[in-house]
Parts: sequence; structure tokens; C-alpha cells
Amino acid sequence: MTEWFGSPLFGIVLCIGAYMLGIWINRKLKTPLANPLLIAIVLIILILEVFHIPVECFNQGGDIVSLFLAPATAALALQIYRQMDVLKKALLPVLIGSAVGSITSMGSVYLMCRLFRLDEKLTMSMLPKSVTTPIAMELSEQGGGIVPVTVAAVLVTGIIGAIAAPFFIKLFRVKSPVAAGVAIGACSHALGTTKALELGETEGAMSGIAIGTCGLFTVLFAVFLM
Repeated sequence: MTEWFGSPLFGIVLCIGAYMLGIWINRKLKTPLANPLLIAIVLIILILEVFHIPVECFNQGGDIVSLFLAPATAALALQIYRQMDVLKKALLPVLIGSAVGSITSMGSVYLMCRLFRLDEKLTMSMLPKSVTTPIAMELSEQGGGIVPVTVAAVLVTGIIGAIAAPFFIKLFRVKSPVAAGVAIGACSHALGTTKALELGETEGAMSGIAIGTCGLFTVLFAVFLM
């Protein structure tokens, strides 16, 4: 049994199995609150704690799964290509929306950190919370932040966005799929985009393009804040 836990296959199987169970629960309950990723995270933590499995054993396979994050994000380009005509017509609003989203995200985090008198390391760790994980980790490291805190902030931001996006779209009566997609991608990166893809192909494509453009804007704005 110990050899099984020490194998990379353990982490890979646990990640895939927990997420598949999360999808099944989500389909049964039919509520945004039953987010598959959130369910998978809780299940994995419970299994590691109950069976006293060292996190290092899980990471041997978990790190392999993490390698697919960047290719999975890049694969969103296919959705963007399919919606190229829509993107051409709405290019300026998409760029402006992404820029405003990045400024709002980083500015609000900076002000809140100053308000609660958090130290410089935590501030730098939280600033890139709304961009995709690889970019956020790099910015945090360059700014002297704590990378694990950054990863946690990105994860929480994405899950909240995926859960809350349908509610806020209804609340503010957002009719444009382009606006809905950009808003989701700008505030909750790839995790939110998974929900945008469920809402529609246009929403998914615009959310995907917002991930890239917001990443670029965040890197530029970070020069002034980090």
C-alpha cells in the first residue's frame, strides 16, 4: 500500500477520480454551488487527512496533472478561432473591458491590503489573483510574494467566479454573450471560463480571449504596483 501511495499514479488517479465524482454530483444537484473542482479539492484533502497520506506522495502525481494547465488554457484558442467574426466586431470593447477588469482587480486588492495593513509580501502575493496560474506565479515570484499564497488566491478567485457568474449575469441582466464572457474571463480566468463554456460557445470564446488579454494587461500594470 505504501508503494502505491508513493507512486505518481496515485496522485493522477486521485485527481481524475475526485473530479469525475465532482462532475457527477454537480449534474445530480444541478446547482452552481456544487462546483466540480471545489468538490474535488475537498475530497482530496479529506482522503489525504483520513488516511494520513503525506502531501509529498500526492504531489508526485499532482504535479504531473498540473503540467496540463498551460496546454488546457492554450486549447481555448480553438473556441476563439470559431468565434473570430464576433471577436473582430467587438475587438475594441473586449480590449477595453479586459483593461478595466485588470485595473479593477489589482487596484481593489492593493487598496484592501493597505486598508487591512497587510505586509508587502502578502500584498504582492494577492495582486495577480485574477489571472491564470502560470502568469500569477511568475508575477508573485518576481514581486517578492509568496507563491503558494498566490496559487491559493487564484484558485479561490476562480471557484468563486465559476459559482457566482450565472447569478450576477441574471442579477444585472447581461444580455450580450460577449460582455458576459469577457467579464467572467477577466475576473476568474480559466476556472471561470469552464462555466462560461457551459453558458454558450460565444461566452466561452470571449472568456478565453479575456484570459490572455487580462494576463498581458496585468503584467503591464504590475510594473507600477509591484
